Amino acid sequence: MLDALLPPLCLLCGAPCAADDATLCAQCRGDLPAPPAAHCPHCLLETAYGEPCGACLAHPPHFDRAFTLYRYDFPINRLVQDLKYHARFALARRWGEQLAETSADFPADCVVPLPLHPERLRERGYNQALEIARHCARVRRLPLDAASLTKCRATPPQASLSLKARQRNLKGAFVSCRDFSGQRVLLIDDVLTTGATANEAARVLKLHGAARVAVATVARALRR
Repeated sequence: MLDALLPPLCLLCGAPCAADDATLCAQCRGDLPAPPAAHCPHCLLETAYGEPCGACLAHPPHFDRAFTLYRYDFPINRLVQDLKYHARFALARRWGEQLAETSADFPADCVVPLPLHPERLRERGYNQALEIARHCARVRRLPLDAASLTKCRATPPQASLSLKARQRNLKGAFVSCRDFSGQRVLLIDDVLTTGATANEAARVLKLHGAARVAVATVARALRR
């Protein structure tokens, strides 16, 4: 009755949404930028036949696989910012459910969100990766572990840094208080840019015994 009286409106164009998706209308969902059909299984950059790219062959990342829903381009970049800075939690639910479906062939034992440093968490009031991971874990019926991986060092924003500077910036930024021996971990974040953040977190998880780590993000930033 509430949906009939006050139907949810599309966050992009303002048109009414279907009852099962309170975020976007069907037209806007169809216009979202898709990732490359054939891509490297590790970093998601486009390759000819879906084979690993040269960079990942030369320097394999610490995570074993990566999944994403969209290319980080308009209007996904706007929606990610809406969740990150304006608490559009309906997006977190939608994306978490989609990531659960997209990553279904990775046999995970637990879901771990990329943590925020406590100072950043106090400023923002919530961790967008945790909000997405909560729904992914619910749909996949997996334990959600939001406490065992923490960010112990406040780092400058990554956006303005080069790849090497990002890697130096994150060295020693994450710690774990749990033994992940033999566990297969699904690591959740909103955007995969260079992969430096996910790579450092995966490195720490594997140092603590994780057998395999897959990274699942809403969007992947691709070189033009």
